[in-house]
Amino acid sequence: MKSINEALDRIYPEMVVWRRHLHRHPELSFQESATAAFVAEKLKAMGLKVRTGVGGHGVIGVLDGGKSGPAVALRADMDALPIQDEKESCDYASTVPGVMHACGHDAHTAALLGVAKVLSERSDELPGRIVFLFQPAEEVTPGGALGMIEDGALDGVDVIYGIHLWTPFETGTAYCKSGPLMAAADEFVIDLKGRGGHGGLPHNTIDSVFVSSQLVVNLQSIVSRSTDPTEPCVVSVGSIHSGNGFNVIAETAQLKGTVRTFHPELRLQVKERLEHIAESTARMHGADLVIDYKMGYPPVVNHASEANRFARTAAQVFGEDGACTSPLIMAGEDFSYYLERVPGCFMFVGAGNPGKGIVHPHHHPRFDIEETAMRGAAELFLRMTFDYLEERANSR
Repeated sequence: MKSINEALDRIYPEMVVWRRHLHRHPELSFQESATAAFVAEKLKAMGLKVRTGVGGHGVIGVLDGGKSGPAVALRADMDALPIQDEKESCDYASTVPGVMHACGHDAHTAALLGVAKVLSERSDELPGRIVFLFQPAEEVTPGGALGMIEDGALDGVDVIYGIHLWTPFETGTAYCKSGPLMAAADEFVIDLKGRGGHGGLPHNTIDSVFVSSQLVVNLQSIVSRSTDPTEPCVVSVGSIHSGNGFNVIAETAQLKGTVRTFHPELRLQVKERLEHIAESTARMHGADLVIDYKMGYPPVVNHASEANRFARTAAQVFGEDGACTSPLIMAGEDFSYYLERVPGCFMFVGAGNPGKGIVHPHHHPRFDIEETAMRGAAELFLRMTFDYLEERANSR
């Protein structure tokens, strides 16, 4: 792998340039046209077969090796978030008002382009095919993975790997585990309707703000009193909108939130309990409500064989102490859809650096990454790929 490391050292500065370009020019989910064009141009210049417009703005690059063998898919996501970039003294901050790469997808894209360039330079040595998936719309339900799958992204693929750069983990580490890794991510919208009126005459109203407040408190009983305390579960109300005057009791209110679980039975149980509590709370206070509950991404469940491969290869990249068993992550990922169809695993590569002030969480206005983590992610992709191809070749 010496030549691989030398190639990565040479290509890494390009990764930084690519990542910073994308960071300056973020695009929201389902709007990634310029990002997709940028990726397609780079892949074509590397000599890959390129397909665009996959499941929307998705891009697939295919590299055929000099020898026959299995197909390995590697995936990166491309979309940004509706967040204002508030980084200070940063010459690559977003130039698009209200939009930024606050989750690292720009770096995922740049790292995978780096992998494509390394492999394109030694394609004759590859005993198989590499399929590079650049996916749109990971940040919103229903997500871009399903569209790409329906458009043939996994056709002929034998195994798939994905990596997320993760600032809660320090640079120089990588995390993965067999079985459930990331939670199912469901979402709900509750529209309440009471009876508005004068702030000084509450007895003539049905106060939607009051009912909303009671509902937020009552929903927390789902986790504290309705579910097995040994089973991970989160119910969070992230948004309440109601009223616009200090002396007006609001007639309507809207609550938005998310539910995170791992097990299918608990997932349905929480949905039913949430709907029952919401309806009962509204009825108790004389309000009407409408609930829109969307079942989002299923949990990310890694295949044991590929999680074991991670343990071997990550130790080569990050050292024995840097290759870690991941805790359960309550965030969601539509990479889960790929893993429902083909073997593979999803991995985290540490991208935090407290010494540089790179400590802000994902989806934060001052989010950034330690860019050297891209090199670690690229090497992990490469080692996972070569290990798989070598194992398959030896088993013939």
